[in-house]
Amino acid sequence: MTKKIILDCDPGHDDAVAIMLAAASNNIEILGITCVGGNSTLENTQLNALKICTLINRTDIKIYAGSNKPINYDLVTAAHVHGKSGLDTDGDPIIVDSSYKIQEENAVDFIINECHKYIDPIYLCPTGPLTNIALSLQKDPSIKEKIKEIVFMGGAALCIGNITPSAEFNIYVDPHAANIVLKSGIPITMMGLDVTHKVNVNDEIIKNIKKNNNKSSKFFAELMNFYSRFHRQLYEIDESPLHDPCVIAYLIDETIFKGKLVNVQVEENSELTRGKTVVDWLGVTNRQPNCKVITEANANKFFDLLSNELSKLT
Repeated sequence: MTKKIILDCDPGHDDAVAIMLAAASNNIEILGITCVGGNSTLENTQLNALKICTLINRTDIKIYAGSNKPINYDLVTAAHVHGKSGLDTDGDPIIVDSSYKIQEENAVDFIINECHKYIDPIYLCPTGPLTNIALSLQKDPSIKEKIKEIVFMGGAALCIGNITPSAEFNIYVDPHAANIVLKSGIPITMMGLDVTHKVNVNDEIIKNIKKNNNKSSKFFAELMNFYSRFHRQLYEIDESPLHDPCVIAYLIDETIFKGKLVNVQVEENSELTRGKTVVDWLGVTNRQPNCKVITEANANKFFDLLSNELSKLT
């Protein structure tokens, strides 16, 4: 059955791939894309969402602007990874038609209204800081009953962080929002660095997907050629983790991934460990499990899925 999703994101090169994967899949219906400040400012991320949907000829997808800052902290961005625009590449600029605009409705109100709109619960798929999701839950707690599952990219369970030694970027940016979501009681799946570093893009994969010879696959190659520079320098390897598409791939084919239901809490305030996802992997705290933490992925199946789906696009 087709899964109705709201893709909440901060595009972002890997967010762009997540959008393309969701748009291509027959198993996914995108109800809308909500944007948040994260990889870049909200002004940039919402424009980038318009650009991505324009490139793949999906201007039927409506884009909503959400929060431009975390709940309690100033916004931290990742221009060092994604460039000044948040979606820098060496390719030609994407021109958005003036008729394709950000919707007037705020992202938080859109999320709430969409949750109540359907008889069957929907999926929320955040691939950036969890601010929009947390604010929606605070504004209308009754939507909890209308959310089938929250599948988010963020956190680091058993591995090091990528913005500090202990924290993954999305959770670090808004740890308070992450805790609000994790304490909601909604079924939650966490696609953290443990698993996203199991699906690494290298030159061979980029070349093979580019062989699809359609505009979207060529755009994927442009995105990855820019995006991988930072990761190759940081990790000193010839490949780069592909974070955000894991969320969508999980919804399309859960068998690609393996994980464990555990308790997860987030450190909110410590200067040393702000944003750390404290994962009770061994159950030593006796805290109630609240999150399925994914740690394993079949990379071959993942990239076969990605290549096949991208080939369907323009």
